[in-house]
Amino acid sequence: MTAPTPHPSTEGRTPYPVGLLLAGRRVVVVGGGQVAQRRLPALIATGADLHLISPATTPAVQAMADAGELTWHARPYRDGDLADTWYALVATDDPAVNAAVSAEAERERVFCSRSDDAAAATAWTPASGRDAGATVAILTGDPRHSAALRDAIVDGLRDGSLAARQYRSHGAGVALVGGGPGDPDLITVRGRRLLADADVVVADRLAPRELLAELPEHVEVIDASKIPYGRFMAQEAINRTLVEHAKAGKFVVRLKGGDPYVFGRGGEELLACVEAGLPVTVVPGISSSISVPAAAGVPVTHRGMTHEFTVISGHVGPDDERSLTNWEAAAKMSGTLVLLMAVDKIGAIAARLVEYGRPADTPVAVVQEGTTAAQRRVDANLGTVAAVVEAEGVKPPAVIVVGDVVNVLAAAFQP
Repeated sequence: MTAPTPHPSTEGRTPYPVGLLLAGRRVVVVGGGQVAQRRLPALIATGADLHLISPATTPAVQAMADAGELTWHARPYRDGDLADTWYALVATDDPAVNAAVSAEAERERVFCSRSDDAAAATAWTPASGRDAGATVAILTGDPRHSAALRDAIVDGLRDGSLAARQYRSHGAGVALVGGGPGDPDLITVRGRRLLADADVVVADRLAPRELLAELPEHVEVIDASKIPYGRFMAQEAINRTLVEHAKAGKFVVRLKGGDPYVFGRGGEELLACVEAGLPVTVVPGISSSISVPAAAGVPVTHRGMTHEFTVISGHVGPDDERSLTNWEAAAKMSGTLVLLMAVDKIGAIAARLVEYGRPADTPVAVVQEGTTAAQRRVDANLGTVAAVVEAEGVKPPAVIVVGDVVNVLAAAFQP
């Protein structure tokens, strides 16, 4: 394999890698443009006493100053600005200014990074990334190659493909992880990271199945959807399973579809773990209530059309004494209704909404298996949706959207 060619301005120079602890120490950045905008967040994160010197800034940099994250001196650089400075970054588009700052840094023995000329700098900014408290910093002399290596390493840490992931810092406990709507790529970075650390995974039937295939052989996978005794007892059994495995010294991930707290019983599971004295981490997930409609071309809100959307569980019908939904209020709202777990109750729900005032021609979209390869969308209106769902053989899981937003992007999604 051919070694990468160093950047011409840095060839033959070997940097000494070191991590600067800048908290409370004066750091000066000269220039407030796009380069500074990219570099400033990492400097802010160090807790440095950060001073920006530039006559103008980008709106994002100004927002950092307005938030008190740095001190902005709205003027050109002046000789002496680096007094008592520990580190400097030069990021202007004026070579004369950059050279002047570098010269002062050399006189004051301040390490200085330059965005325009690495050969004239005394410090290089590495391509860096963070994962689970670790900072990965790459210096190759070629910024593009450094960034590519950085991305490969950080991605490997995040998805668990690097062997170092097995050496985790946390012990026994439980993580309630929202896996998203079904597409395995839509789990959060933190959720995927914790899943890679698991000793035991208790998985919903709606959790992304592909993620389970990536787990090492030693990980015990428990199918929560097959725990016996019926739905109410099943939840008690799930709670018991989480507690028992965590108390046995295992790190347990409860992998759920969507978000743990959106009709996911995450609150019940958290309470059971807390009552057992166990540490619990909650990782939010992308809720199917907004992501599945979006994947099918339906925004749940749209400017000038709706100022609210309401998410309703349809697992019990309007006539069921267990129902906690005010269907009359829902019908009279002008915004979008998103119905989850409502496929087999959609006839009764649609009839009740029409009874309470929603027009029968209100558009309805039914999206089955949203964000997966099996996704399909069926369109109807409140007057026809029950018959259409039956005729089309729609099965759970499906998300049902009621409102004018159903058609707002229809033209854009036509073949």
